[in-house]
Amino acid sequence: MPSLPVALLFGVYLGVLTGIIPALVAWTLGFLFKYLTGVTLPGFGVVVLGVALAGVNGGLLALADPSITGSANAPTILVALLVIMMMVLYAHSKGDQLGAEMPRKLSLRTLGERTLALDLIESVGGNEVRVRVAGEVADVEGYPPLPEDLRAEIRAGEWTFPADLDLPALENRLAERLTNEYDLGDVSVAIDERGRATVAGAPPFSGLSKRVESGKRAVSVDALVPTGLARGDVVTVVTADTQVRGTVLSARSAREGSEPAESADELPTSSSETEKRLLESVRAPTTTGGDGQVTVAVGRTDAEAVLRSDRATVIVEARGTRREYALISLLRRAGKRFRRVTVRAGGDLEGETLGTAGFRDRFGVVVLAARDTGGWEFDPPGDHSLAPGTELYAVGTRDGLTELEGTIA
Repeated sequence: MPSLPVALLFGVYLGVLTGIIPALVAWTLGFLFKYLTGVTLPGFGVVVLGVALAGVNGGLLALADPSITGSANAPTILVALLVIMMMVLYAHSKGDQLGAEMPRKLSLRTLGERTLALDLIESVGGNEVRVRVAGEVADVEGYPPLPEDLRAEIRAGEWTFPADLDLPALENRLAERLTNEYDLGDVSVAIDERGRATVAGAPPFSGLSKRVESGKRAVSVDALVPTGLARGDVVTVVTADTQVRGTVLSARSAREGSEPAESADELPTSSSETEKRLLESVRAPTTTGGDGQVTVAVGRTDAEAVLRSDRATVIVEARGTRREYALISLLRRAGKRFRRVTVRAGGDLEGETLGTAGFRDRFGVVVLAARDTGGWEFDPPGDHSLAPGTELYAVGTRDGLTELEGTIA
């Protein structure tokens, strides 16, 4: 029988030798749990698992087993058990520490999300991805078929989005982009992991009249069109008799001896949609300059004055700094989204008011504006009634807005 010091040294050797694999398992578990879930595993459970893996008589129960404590090799085995436990605890703490310090790009929630392939993101750029339409653009059942030129234009297009979006968010973004760019009546989008989009769309429901505000008239004039003119720009139309301020609905310019440049008809239909396009880093089509034609929305009396002139001068007005861009960007970075919902007859909130509905407490959203028969009202009061047909413009999380939309409809 070896002396006690030799037995203790042999126990340390045996503990280090048999504790390598349990320590590695403890480090891996500690790191993964902390990195993916933010939860620290209990140290006692990790120790039990590590000693059990070492195969010493079923784990910590060996400390109370008479066959172990009463044997001649008891000092060696007990020291080995203690060494294994210390190694397991140390490895677990280091794995947990590394999991807490490493920047998180994965979680249990993101593991379940559909995302783009990593090599696709790297080939396009670290901060953006490019989506293209795969196959033919299909028609939406129940709607007229798409015109062939519009179908071909969508088929040939490509769109760039932030790389940190998952596939459902990319599909929503592309559907919004197609609706805004082509005035589609309805659109359905599915994107696979390679950034290939399957698109089905319905043709626009209306043309120019959709863009003219109530009380305005659309007037087309021949003019020297400035370079970079886009739909939504505010211009002053100067004729021989008068000068009129209006909003550009469409514009087309053509240089001598060339085909007409791309029309500004392809631009968003409102300033809010223009802001959305700018936030997504997309440059809208604009005119190339030269002789052409501009269609502007002006007042009824101003329209008659402009129609009396064969030719006009178009002066573009500066819009100044748009602080709304920064506000919308900050809200989106904070996980907030905007959505317009309509109160339907028979819904849970029909007949209530904004105050009694409890939008902030119940859904976590804030109603920015409401529209009924009297038009839009910004920052509506709490006694504003939620009658059928009332439109609400709300901001909140995507889940909150979805819950609100399901409840209010």
